[in-house]
Amino acid sequence: MKSAALLLLTLSIAAFGQQPPTVADRVVSPAVEGGRISFRIYAPEAKSVTLNGDWMKAADKVALTKGADGVWSATVGPLEPQVYLYSFNVDGMNIADPVNPRMKLRARTSASLVEVPGSELWQLRDVPHGKVEMLTHRSKALNGAERQVFVYTPPGYSKSKAAYPVLYLFHGSNDVAAGWTWTGNAHLILDNLIAEGKAVPMIIVMPWGHAVPFGSPREVQARNTELHERYVVDEVMPWIDAEYRVKKGPAQRAVVGLSMGGGQALNIGLRHLDKFSHVGVFSSGKPADLETRYAAALSDAKQTNSRLKVFWIGVGTEDFALERARALHAALDKAAIRHEYVETGGGHFYPVWRRYLSVVAPKLFR
Repeated sequence: MKSAALLLLTLSIAAFGQQPPTVADRVVSPAVEGGRISFRIYAPEAKSVTLNGDWMKAADKVALTKGADGVWSATVGPLEPQVYLYSFNVDGMNIADPVNPRMKLRARTSASLVEVPGSELWQLRDVPHGKVEMLTHRSKALNGAERQVFVYTPPGYSKSKAAYPVLYLFHGSNDVAAGWTWTGNAHLILDNLIAEGKAVPMIIVMPWGHAVPFGSPREVQARNTELHERYVVDEVMPWIDAEYRVKKGPAQRAVVGLSMGGGQALNIGLRHLDKFSHVGVFSSGKPADLETRYAAALSDAKQTNSRLKVFWIGVGTEDFALERARALHAALDKAAIRHEYVETGGGHFYPVWRRYLSVVAPKLFR
C-alpha cells in the first residue's frame, strides 16, 4: 500500500511538471524547541561549516557536523526568549541561512534572525495593535536622496481625533529604517505597554540614520551626525507635524537611539532643548568633541536640567561601547547634568535594546 501511494505521488508530481522533493528541499532551519535552536544547511561539497550568533562573543564559532546526506547541523541553547541574529560560514564565506525567510537586512550584507518564543513585552500578545506605515520620499536636505521613514501610530489612532506625543527612535550603524520594527519589535513593545497602562499612547518615528552612504570614506562619514540632525530637525519633524496629529512643544517630543543612533539622539537632544525634553542613549558613548559641541547645554546645568524631563543612558557590561558610555556618564556628572545611567548584562545587540526600550518608554511624557 505504501509503495502504491508513493508511486501515485511521484506520478502526480511528474504530471504537473514538478520534481520530487530533494534533500535540500527538506531542510528545516532554524528549528526552535524549548529554547534550544537547531541550525541546518545543505552543503554536500563543503569542507567546513561554522555558525556565528550575536549571543556569542565575536570571535566564537560553533562547528556544524556533516551528515551522510550532505546536511550540516548543530544545536545550541537553551537561550532566553529573544531575537537572535546568526549566519553561517561555509568554507570561508559568510552567508545568511538559505532556507530561513526571516532576514536581518542591513545597509551592507545581511544575516538571518531567529526568535525564541515567550511572553515578553516584545512578543506578540492578544492586545489591541497599532499600525506601522512606511513613508518614502526624496530628501531636499540630503540632495534628493531617497529616504524611508517608518511611523508607528498607537491602537485607536485612526478612530480618534486626539493628538499624541512623538518619539523619534534611531537605529544603529549598518542598519536600515525598518530595524526597530523588523528586529526591535518597537511596535509590539508599545502595544503591550499601552495595553497594560504602563506607557502613554505615542507616535514613533523611525527614519533611516545613514545621511551619507554606509561605507563612505572616513572624512565623508564624519559628516553623518551633522547631516542627520539637519534632515530630522529641518525636514522630517515638520513633515510629521503636518501629516499626523501630534502634540507640539518639547514636553511632547522624545529622541532615543541605539549605538550610532544613540549618538544621534544625544546630539539632537542636547542641541535642541527647545524641541525635546526626553533623551535616551543606548549602547553609545562620549563623543570626542562633547565639551565643545554641547557647550551651551553643559555650561548651564541649571537650565539644562530644568528642560530635560528624562535623560536615560544604558549599556551592557559585555558591550564594546562600555568604556565610552562610562566616559559619557562621568562627563555629564562633572558638568552636573542630571541623568540616569544604567549598566546591565548583555552585549551590543537587539536583545539588550528591546529591554531598554521596554524600560524607557514608560518614563516618557509623564
